[in-house]
Amino acid sequence: MTTTGISNDVSLDVAADLAAQLRVDSIRSSTSAGSGHPTSSMSAADLLAVLVSRHLHYDWDDPHSPLNDHLIFSKGHASPLLYSVFRAVGVVSEDELLNGYRRFGQRLEGHPTPILPWVDVATGSLGQGLPDGVGVSLAGKYLDRLPYRTWVLCGDSELAEGSIWEALDKAHYYRLSNLVAILDVNRLGQRGATDLGWDLEAYAKRAEGFGARVLVIDGHDLQAIDEAFATAAGGLAGAQPTVIVARTIKGKGFSEVEDSPDWHGKPFPPDMADRAIAELGGVRELTVRGPVPAHAEPGPAPEHPTTLAPQDQQPQPSRDQPQYKTGDKVATRKAYGDALVALGARDEKVVALDGEVSNSTFTEEFTRAFPDRYFEMFIAEQQMVAAATGIAARGYKTYASTFAAFLTRAYDFIRMGAISGANLRLMGSHAGVEIGADGPSQMALEDLAMMRAVHGSTVLYPADGTSTVALVDAMAETPGISYLRTTRGSYPGLYPPGTAFPVGKSKVLRSSDADQVTLIGAGVTLHEALQAADLLAHGGIAARVIDLYSVKPIDAETLKAAAEATGGRIVVAEDHHPEGGLGSAVADALLECGQLNLRLARLAVRGMPGSGTGTQLLAWAGIDAEHIAAAARQLVAAQ
Repeated sequence: MTTTGISNDVSLDVAADLAAQLRVDSIRSSTSAGSGHPTSSMSAADLLAVLVSRHLHYDWDDPHSPLNDHLIFSKGHASPLLYSVFRAVGVVSEDELLNGYRRFGQRLEGHPTPILPWVDVATGSLGQGLPDGVGVSLAGKYLDRLPYRTWVLCGDSELAEGSIWEALDKAHYYRLSNLVAILDVNRLGQRGATDLGWDLEAYAKRAEGFGARVLVIDGHDLQAIDEAFATAAGGLAGAQPTVIVARTIKGKGFSEVEDSPDWHGKPFPPDMADRAIAELGGVRELTVRGPVPAHAEPGPAPEHPTTLAPQDQQPQPSRDQPQYKTGDKVATRKAYGDALVALGARDEKVVALDGEVSNSTFTEEFTRAFPDRYFEMFIAEQQMVAAATGIAARGYKTYASTFAAFLTRAYDFIRMGAISGANLRLMGSHAGVEIGADGPSQMALEDLAMMRAVHGSTVLYPADGTSTVALVDAMAETPGISYLRTTRGSYPGLYPPGTAFPVGKSKVLRSSDADQVTLIGAGVTLHEALQAADLLAHGGIAARVIDLYSVKPIDAETLKAAAEATGGRIVVAEDHHPEGGLGSAVADALLECGQLNLRLARLAVRGMPGSGTGTQLLAWAGIDAEHIAAAARQLVAAQ
């Protein structure tokens, strides 16, 4: 049977017909592709039919309208359902749904990405959509100050992820009544039952324990769904996020697979798909759109949980870049905080987040200057990166900071941020053995490799205050994921104020026509390389010294010229493990540009460090000035 029609005044009867269409189209698209998750889509079809037709305020002809609600599929594997919704509202054609799903070069990918203008963030790595939704909701309440809502569809399997509960915790702390989490509790995961199955009471108690308002419903009772959504939508004046716990049946609507553990992630064969479509009443051609957003102006600024007392706030911060004289000692983490304040004074789109170490990352300076644009994420690094992603999706320039070692916890969120095409600016402080007595648990020795591996990333490592200020500003206009590595200790300034530091370039601090060896460092090891050059000069060896502040993209041209000038003799020193760090970046660049006559010494942290002073640990790791000079002498002597 084929039914047709267009409805703008949508009744629950029409929503029921729409739900059947969404199930049928989820089956058709996945069977056509030969892969996908139809049964996971079918369980939530009633929820989405009621939401899209009656409660989601969205102008489908203007997906970038600032007034639109936001729909996030945290259970991104249910993409057949999302794309079926897009067909139902008339923005994706039947041809694209049936011939573009999961095909090479097409935009209906296996899991949703923002290649589609109606998708805010990429999902599919479970446990991330709700944390991202917290970021979108933070922007809505505190930055845009507009009455849109964020609706997030979650699967019950992903409720085993701690990031879901981090999200609810922060949603409660920031009183995000504009956030609605819809839990599709269909009992079954990939290989069988979830840990709680259909224990709705347990889910409800957990969500309530994190401060949410909880509504428990039958996820196939359209009237109950409608009432729950109406209650959730009426909560903007309240102080709680809403969690709707919906009991559903996986594969709902096709009796052969309902509540079966054997059909996760499996499309129906054509004959089986035909039986399912017949049981669901056949193909439909409904085009159904729900309410469009009403015009609204930004409301008054709400009370911010992290608002400081007036005496703690910084009045009228300077818009001018901070100035550091050559020779004056400053920690690059301190320069980061100074630069962020000045940037925030010039650009109201700049927003800062931190993982409860703002007095060490110096993001606290931004907090004092712009408390309404700062969001404390406490010790929840995954949520910090997710919130930054969601806020960035609303067009803000987000800077998120914590100890570099702790960003490893959030790496999957960073990776997914790249898939989302998010413009995120991350700062990791306290990097390497240089931090000293805190010991190896606090020493980031993997972060350069981690961040270099992110698609399209930019990795920066300044050595003094002036370069830090310039690079913080550059990050504001750098697309994709950018990472700034900073050090704990204070080091003398190397550059006068106002020196330019283009991304993708480097600085040659020492050079002559008589150079015999090139010394390359970044951050703390640049200072050691300069001392090593002095030691070598006393022995009659001229050394070229390069500040490789841009680790990615790298200045291959300058590296190649240095290698050619010094007979291929290069010493790279890095406060990082040897795998994937500075030395790896240099070797990769030189090999790619055809520089095969290399005699490359790579000094890195190869053992497991312990506690000590920074000076002791740099010497222990073999990356201090003495070891750099010794490696250079060995290369020169071997000619």
